[in-house]
Amino acid sequence: MQPAELILPATDSITLVLQQGVLYLTLNRPVSRNAMTAAMLDEIIDAFDAIRGRLDVRAVVIRGAGGHFCAGADLKSLATAPKSAGDDPIAALNRRFGTMLQQVEAASQVVVVVCEGSVLGGGFGLVCVSDIAIAHSAARFGLPETTRGLPPAQIAPFVASRVGLSQARRLCLTGAQFDGAEALRLGLVHLVADDAAALDAMLDETLDAVLRCAPQANAITKSILMNVEAAELATRLDAAALQFSQCARGSEAAEGITAFMQKRRASWVVSAQGSASS
Repeated sequence: MQPAELILPATDSITLVLQQGVLYLTLNRPVSRNAMTAAMLDEIIDAFDAIRGRLDVRAVVIRGAGGHFCAGADLKSLATAPKSAGDDPIAALNRRFGTMLQQVEAASQVVVVVCEGSVLGGGFGLVCVSDIAIAHSAARFGLPETTRGLPPAQIAPFVASRVGLSQARRLCLTGAQFDGAEALRLGLVHLVADDAAALDAMLDETLDAVLRCAPQANAITKSILMNVEAAELATRLDAAALQFSQCARGSEAAEGITAFMQKRRASWVVSAQGSASS
């Protein structure tokens, strides 16, 4: 039986192209180094909803437009988000990011990410939920959230799962940044290329290998692998979203985001109670 025709959703922040069983999903906000907005999150979620369970879509390649993968969350949109109590819009937006990561990780398709330029924050999180990650040696990876006065609330569990708790603690608690060679050493990525042509060749070879595998066997194998360390992740992400919101409303985030926008180093002041403020 032929599968029903795949209808891809309309998008503005990403582009979707289906070719020979491979869905190419490109983050397409190059002016902001593909920083993620609420609209982009929704579009990624909608794209993965559209291909859920479809064996005719064998792989998804996630890449960024304009020479960068993703610079993380769009902090300008966070800075202008409503700060009202009650239904917490900041927590809801942050938790939506966790939902997107869970959905990408759980996809039956093989998810391949191609890392170039900035691979920060949310972009780093996408790498952690990919099945195969290919990087340019000059790509810049990092988790700068704590230097902005924010925790990597939704990303941290996936980072720990990818590179181990010990390395995750170091990376998250120092805002470390590093290149493709270090990403390979950490196990964050699987392949590293020194130029664009080699990067594209690695992608082609990877997709050829994926397409050599049986669709249902790959989908089932991935499901088995993803259940090896089953845990109640959703509850932890719910709590993390509220913690993220608390930080976003605090003085650290105000200083961290302002310093980031002013291209200067943030200035932290630690009170006697041990909390930091600006």
